[in-house]
Amino acid sequence: MWMMLVFTVNSLLNFVVSLLVAKFLGPAEYGRFVLALSASVVIQLLLFDWLRFAATRFYSERDRLQRPNVRATLAAAFGWIAFAASLAAFGVYASGLDLPLSPDLAGLAIGVSISNGLFDFACALLRARFLDKSYGLLVVAKNALAFTLTVGGAFWFGSARVAIVGMMVSVLGALFAGRGGLIDDAARDGRAERALGMRFLAYGMPIISANILYQSVPLLNRVLVSQSLGFAEAGQYSLAYEIGVRIVGAIGSALDVILFQLAVLHEKTAGPESARAQVSTNMGVVFAIVAPAVLGCWLILPSFEHLFVPESFRGPYAHYFALMAPALAAFALINYAINPAFQIAHRLAPLVIAALVAVIANLLAIGLLATTRDASNYALAQSISSLAGMAAVTAMLSWLEPMWPRPRDIFGALAGCAAMLCAVLPLRGMPPGAAAMTAQILVGGAVYLAAVAALDIAGLRTLLRPKIAARLNG
Repeated sequence: MWMMLVFTVNSLLNFVVSLLVAKFLGPAEYGRFVLALSASVVIQLLLFDWLRFAATRFYSERDRLQRPNVRATLAAAFGWIAFAASLAAFGVYASGLDLPLSPDLAGLAIGVSISNGLFDFACALLRARFLDKSYGLLVVAKNALAFTLTVGGAFWFGSARVAIVGMMVSVLGALFAGRGGLIDDAARDGRAERALGMRFLAYGMPIISANILYQSVPLLNRVLVSQSLGFAEAGQYSLAYEIGVRIVGAIGSALDVILFQLAVLHEKTAGPESARAQVSTNMGVVFAIVAPAVLGCWLILPSFEHLFVPESFRGPYAHYFALMAPALAAFALINYAINPAFQIAHRLAPLVIAALVAVIANLLAIGLLATTRDASNYALAQSISSLAGMAAVTAMLSWLEPMWPRPRDIFGALAGCAAMLCAVLPLRGMPPGAAAMTAQILVGGAVYLAAVAALDIAGLRTLLRPKIAARLNG
């Protein structure tokens, strides 16, 4: 329950920060801001994410006590990479290279990749030890500081550069606040081992390669939009996807932080077959939650835009969100439902193959789709890309690994979504506003929960009934 509360607060703060930064920067400066962040995501994936994956997979409370060299190796590797990346950031800033971003923004993109990489690495260490309260403190502190510093920088200076610096400082403040849970005295007795570091790298690189390929799609599309249509259109195009990714990413991460660690625990305590069974269950749960979430976001879109989206972004926001909604659903299902099956099975090459399919599909779509006066063709290309990647990785999962959710869970979730669509679609005709959105959420949520209760979708009724009964009896 504590973890769900943490992710609820985290999602709310991320949502508010994104919208306020867009409001105060305006479309053009926001376009520069998100292009720099897109570049930083790719850099972070390339340099630091293998350490996060290794910490999640190979570090635990037992490893902390019995194998202090694990933490020592992870920490040493991060330190050396961060040092090299810092030198590269100063080099890019001083070089004056002709890049899609100005040299100072390009240097800041590297800097924020270091700070965000450090934050994600710290979160992975806490998750691996199931230190829920320390993890929650770190996440909430980071987002609270980001609200103050990033939004404050955007408001007072109207500058993408200042807003990015605010993001970096917020991470340092959060790490200081949550330092207690990150201190590992046992690691001081361990020694970093090159061979162990190479093992971690070998585990993480296929996952990272796949993620880099996937992230190259929105980065490339934003660069092309900014060069052909200007930074203002790139900002309009980017806000819809950024908000959508934050919503589905928050939902998926909230599930993954519990479900994947359960699968790892099953593997360590009961063996590979038990872990595979847990992953199959996890896939049904993720689908049963992600599918209605994305559909619900589309159903409330007119009222959401009216209430929350900055005025200078309205119209294009709803248009681009609708075009990219399939990409959002595919993003969540790939990362939080399907990829964990290959991670548990230690068969990671399919992730890279599917990501290559997604990149190729994006390039083909950009080349074949008719050019539009706005960025609609790029939004469609992104959805085509994500769906192609999901189709490829799903096909390989069916072929290579005996892990799959129960068909009744998939069809039950689809039936629940169909019922929700039929119930809420007539309400979309209401004048956009708080009353309309409240009615849509209540009706849609009630209909889908009724379907969950009737069909026991993904076993959620069986899971929740004892807890609800205990609460009512208490």
